[in-house]
Amino acid sequence: MSKILVLLKRTPYTEYVLTDGDSHVMQLLAQHDPSVARWRKSHDDHETTVTELRAALTRLGETAVFSDAPTTKIDETFDLVVTVGGDGTLLAASHQLGPDTRLLGINSAPQHSVGFFCGGHKGNVHATLKKALANKLPSTTLSRMQVSLNKKVLHARVLNEALFCHASPAATSKYILTVRKKRGGAREEEQKSSGLWIGPAAGSTAAQRSAGGKVLPLTSTQIQYVVREPYTPLGKRLRMIQGLVSEGDEIELRNKMRSARLYLDGHKTEFRLALGDVLVMSRSPEPLCVLGLIGRRKTTA
Repeated sequence: MSKILVLLKRTPYTEYVLTDGDSHVMQLLAQHDPSVARWRKSHDDHETTVTELRAALTRLGETAVFSDAPTTKIDETFDLVVTVGGDGTLLAASHQLGPDTRLLGINSAPQHSVGFFCGGHKGNVHATLKKALANKLPSTTLSRMQVSLNKKVLHARVLNEALFCHASPAATSKYILTVRKKRGGAREEEQKSSGLWIGPAAGSTAAQRSAGGKVLPLTSTQIQYVVREPYTPLGKRLRMIQGLVSEGDEIELRNKMRSARLYLDGHKTEFRLALGDVLVMSRSPEPLCVLGLIGRRKTTA
């Protein structure tokens, strides 16, 4: 038998209705308000998928440890970690996993969730899990990004992206952007903008692409930066709006704001930055092994 950990998403319906009993949300649901119209169906699909997974484990003669807190610290070693939810659930779990743990995502509500990183989905859980346990599900090694603040590592397992910006979305972000090459030499530019997206290849189809970045091959080891809404002074031309750095190179940001923020893989992991703080982004020494992604995007570097 394999040692399996299953991490379950907490749906908005579970959190705000079943747990909190939020009267405002319940009223919106009763009125069929479009802001919450999909919540109940998405929740029901999720619960159906969880039941499907439990049945699959029984048929395969396996047991698993279940948790509905993907961000909880994982103290044990598992042969396989399965997330049931969407990309957000998988991202939260990935921060707890080193390069030697295999991760399988199950998209529990494919009609309501993209599930880009998910190798299985509602309706094919048994077949997907069977292949994963038999080592017949293709695995992909994804590069992650390491982020340091003032020479101290903040996070070494960023899978999607980092967002650096002013604390207020209505304010201008001010900073000095520097790209340092492993073999020597550097490019530097002082900029004003709405901030920057910086991230590895796995996140290049999301925010980086929306801001004008390139879609990178899934197994690329490069890190990309994309400046959001750059301010170009009259008569001047910015040289560093979007760029790629190779393994061993670094992206440095020197903060020129009294109130700045850094967000890693979404809005929940947030750091407050002071004037003069220096951030450095580079490829992490800890990649991530994800199952079932072959065929989603080109896999050649």
